[in-house]
Amino acid sequence: MTVSTSELQRFAGHLDFPLDRFQVDACTALESGHGVLVCAPTGAGKTIIGEFAVHLALAAGRKCFYTTPIKALSNQKFAELTARYGRDTVGLLTGDSSVNADAPIVVMTTEVLRNMLYASSDALRGLSHVVMDEVHYLADRFRGAVWEEVILHLSQDVRLVSLSATVSNAEEFGAWMETVRGDTTVVVDENRPVPLSQHIMVGRRLFDLFDSRAQSGEGSARLVVDKDLVRYVKQRQSLDHVDRWQPPHGRGRGRGRAGGSSMANRPLPRPEVISKLDEEGLLPAITFIFSRAGCDGALTQCLRSRLVLTTPEQAEEIRYIVDKHTAELPREDLEVLGYWEWREALERGLAAHHAGMLPVFRHTVEELFVKGLVRAVFATETLALGINMPARTVVLEKLVKYNGESHAELTPGEYTQLTGRAGRRGIDVEGHAVVLWQPGTEPTEVAGLASTRTFPLRSSFRPGYNMSINLIEQFGAAESRTLLERSFAQFQADRSVVGLVRGIDRNGKTLAGLLEQLGGVDGEYFEYAKLRERLTERERLLERQGRQDRRDQAVESLLELKRGDVVSVPSGKRAGLAVVLESDDDRVDPRPLVLTEDAWAGRLSAADFPSAAYALGRMRLPKFIDHRTARTRRDLSAALRSTGISAPSDRRRRKSTAADDSELATLRRSLRSHPVHSRSDRDELGRVGERYNKLARDTESMRQKVSATTNSLARTFDRILALLAERDYITSGAAPTVTEHGARLGRIYSESDLLVSECLRQGLWTGLAPAELAAVVSAVVFESRQEVGDTVPQGPTGPIRHALGETVRVWGELRSDEIRHKLPQTREPDMGFVKAVYRWASNHTLADALMAAGDRGKALSGGDFVRWCRQVIDLLDQVRLASPDPALSKAAARAIAALRRGVVAVDAA
Repeated sequence: MTVSTSELQRFAGHLDFPLDRFQVDACTALESGHGVLVCAPTGAGKTIIGEFAVHLALAAGRKCFYTTPIKALSNQKFAELTARYGRDTVGLLTGDSSVNADAPIVVMTTEVLRNMLYASSDALRGLSHVVMDEVHYLADRFRGAVWEEVILHLSQDVRLVSLSATVSNAEEFGAWMETVRGDTTVVVDENRPVPLSQHIMVGRRLFDLFDSRAQSGEGSARLVVDKDLVRYVKQRQSLDHVDRWQPPHGRGRGRGRAGGSSMANRPLPRPEVISKLDEEGLLPAITFIFSRAGCDGALTQCLRSRLVLTTPEQAEEIRYIVDKHTAELPREDLEVLGYWEWREALERGLAAHHAGMLPVFRHTVEELFVKGLVRAVFATETLALGINMPARTVVLEKLVKYNGESHAELTPGEYTQLTGRAGRRGIDVEGHAVVLWQPGTEPTEVAGLASTRTFPLRSSFRPGYNMSINLIEQFGAAESRTLLERSFAQFQADRSVVGLVRGIDRNGKTLAGLLEQLGGVDGEYFEYAKLRERLTERERLLERQGRQDRRDQAVESLLELKRGDVVSVPSGKRAGLAVVLESDDDRVDPRPLVLTEDAWAGRLSAADFPSAAYALGRMRLPKFIDHRTARTRRDLSAALRSTGISAPSDRRRRKSTAADDSELATLRRSLRSHPVHSRSDRDELGRVGERYNKLARDTESMRQKVSATTNSLARTFDRILALLAERDYITSGAAPTVTEHGARLGRIYSESDLLVSECLRQGLWTGLAPAELAAVVSAVVFESRQEVGDTVPQGPTGPIRHALGETVRVWGELRSDEIRHKLPQTREPDMGFVKAVYRWASNHTLADALMAAGDRGKALSGGDFVRWCRQVIDLLDQVRLASPDPALSKAAARAIAALRRGVVAVDAA
């Protein structure tokens, strides 16, 4: 496209491709002095606008900071800009790397820039442009606040270039940017540079998801699921249904196979899927599998097959690149890291990609994939977050993933983000998204995901201790509250209030009309209506209490059941006798494993027992029972029926909680004796009263939401200040100032910042040897991947155990204060990495360190080990700078040096 402005002409003249319309619009606005927010799909070329900001800064003799959310992206952008502008012009700043930091162009992680702003760094002088790549990270639950802090704190004369994935509320985000940054141009482009075709693979057949014939002449407004696909899926489902109900070996009707799923309807083995994609010309491909173990398992399946996707010449080139990347890895560590299997897979054109891998392994995979030497990658969804690894095809094995709390279906936004990797600009005519069909996958549901573009950006910003200290130090309390009220989080909250306020006003008018029908607040009709409402509320309360009491009784009775107890399931699909195979001691939701008299085995819960469960008798059970085996279930159910135990024929009548409630009886008497109760229009006015009462309840609920939402961040900030004043981090009063202790807290950037600061203040970590200090510090950094980490103070030395015990004590005191002030609670220290980091800092082997950090006999992965070591190093460096004790600062420096060796040193380079 033709461009007209001077600097943009010069910039475009060095490109080997024409600029798209959205790129021209954004660059033109930027050259005109506007800030810009650019929202476009993955691979559309958003970074061109960021690179133009670099060009403008250099042309004016000023500085440009290019920020990214993760170190890998910073390294990638540093390499690209260095190749264009030369080593003297470009610098890099990440958590553990500092290269040419005074250069006019500096690539950095967003946290580095945030810290510079709080420290009023001299490096900010001469800064004219800041690029915030992947700015939609501000929705990130743990790190999102950093982006908003930067946007709010940057000097107003700095032009901000915000690059985001496609979001459905770009205008809202842009409106907020306009209020806090001044003139901001919003540029939205929803067109993918490479069109995306959607497919479903059923067995070995690959179907288009949408019927192109039905869409012809009607554009994209009407998407119709392919009829051949729907018909074929129905046939498969019918065959599966018949297969599941075939009489087994002629002995009556029953499920033919365990799990009720036909072998024919299982998805193809991974090697066959990759082979089929290769036949169809759809490689290279990224298969997204939502677990690290799943990615490794898929790669193992392929290695056990005969699948080879490379030529001998390509395998030789792969070996050269692998050797180049891994030359500095200690040879004794390679076996521990699964190096040889990883290398063999690469030579065959196959790889996994996830956070559990050693970073140098991941970077090697990325380079080989971009070069076209690795053609099939099994990856977790983290690969979709900005890493430059476009593919011709993206494969989704399932449309459900674990979100950290439960298994949930993919959202349209997640589906779009993942499939956005498909289609390489300048290489592929179109990209391809392939969903592997399995029973339960409905083509219409996939079509819904593929055709929806809803991906709203929601702020995760909230004040914390470190942020509050820095705000007070820079702006004072009053201006800090104003600043918080200008955040995107409060902006969105206030917008949500607008509809509620309108609803309250509308309800107020309706309530006035209803009240008039009831004769006003002093009328006897209104009094009667209120009496009826109190009666109804009391009945509901007693019913809820009754349900809760019955559930509590059921829970307690289930906890008392033992293996071999025979119980009666009173109702539902499993009604009848059942024998307990495994008890359960979960005091919140016990779910004993049982076998029923009709040979069903599974877990029951309190929901299956409207009243307490009690043992009717006992049954002798074999020592080992495989309840998954049909024959075992049949034999046990026959034995259960032959015990002679029978379910009680009479059901104990449950006494109503309301039966002897004196308050309820009084209300009923008052209602019956009220003058309105005997009037002929009682029912009609009663209905008016019910409408009034319900609308009044709804309106009060809306008022409470408005009250909770308005100035919510400022209220949280005030609670934080109250706690900090109690602990002498700031002075008390309307205009608090930061104390000496507070100044140290302002230099601690950790999820557990106040806990770390308290430990330094009280000298709890003083006197520890370097390896011991690293071990103790790890407890406030590490977070176990299992549900609950080890929180019992432990360690290989007495000083470690003592320091951890004191750290946990302080955490307990802090937690009590946070509960009292109604603040989010600091995470409990986690001992899961203590032994591992101690061994590593004590010069033990990598194998020793990994096994020490293992869980349930399984060693920690190399990638996780390096990542946690880097985070421990980062916090140790903060301790070094913030500690009031010179000896502790020296121990922290030595601990950093002890940790930065072997694989940790290689990947920190």
